[in-house]
Amino acid sequence: MEFFTNIIKSFGHGGMVMWVIFAGQIVSIAIMIERSIALYMKRDKQNKKIVESFEEDIKLGRLDKVIFRATKISEQGNALGQAILVGAKTAQHDGGRDEIQSKMDEVLLKETSLVERRTGFLAALGNIGTLAGLLGTIIGLIGSFEAVATSNPAEKAALLSQGISMAMHATAYGLIMAIPALVMFAIFQNRAQELNEDLSQNALKVFNWLSFSYDPRQNTAPQPRRTKSLDQ
Repeated sequence: MEFFTNIIKSFGHGGMVMWVIFAGQIVSIAIMIERSIALYMKRDKQNKKIVESFEEDIKLGRLDKVIFRATKISEQGNALGQAILVGAKTAQHDGGRDEIQSKMDEVLLKETSLVERRTGFLAALGNIGTLAGLLGTIIGLIGSFEAVATSNPAEKAALLSQGISMAMHATAYGLIMAIPALVMFAIFQNRAQELNEDLSQNALKVFNWLSFSYDPRQNTAPQPRRTKSLDQ
């Protein structure tokens, strides 16, 4: 509790830069909460079990059953279920490898963008917080030297200490805001990479099963026989 009390008191010493850092801190905390829910609570790495449950049905050609189960899974917001659904529907309508891949890639690219959304802002906010703290330091030191140059000897010590206090408070608060943002950026980025790799690897298995078993049927219609002319 004393820690937060000291932060509140520091606003009186840090100047206007403190409010800039505070605004960045509020935004970064909001992003951290939202990304924690999106990456750890709404998504998990259970795609291997899901894929294994579809293997037999796909290889035996029971696409109606695959589509039914994939629909149920996709309704729960699972991206792999959505990819299996569109891939199975494309294969069922005689889609070839390229068509199956393009349809599944659409789902995977959309999921990748959702997983990586807003994470990059944490790195930017961390850098902004550090730079804002540095700006407060420069402003404080400039004010200190100007006060020393123009004030009488009795006030110089007080004005110098006031300027240095502003510089140190701004620097400290900038680092307090920046360090958690940069740490969480690294954590979320690693989590997003793990989720995307897990999704891509398991979606590739489904694509291989579908594309090898359901290449478009070749035109096997019999060709008309060529008859000899009566003149020959």
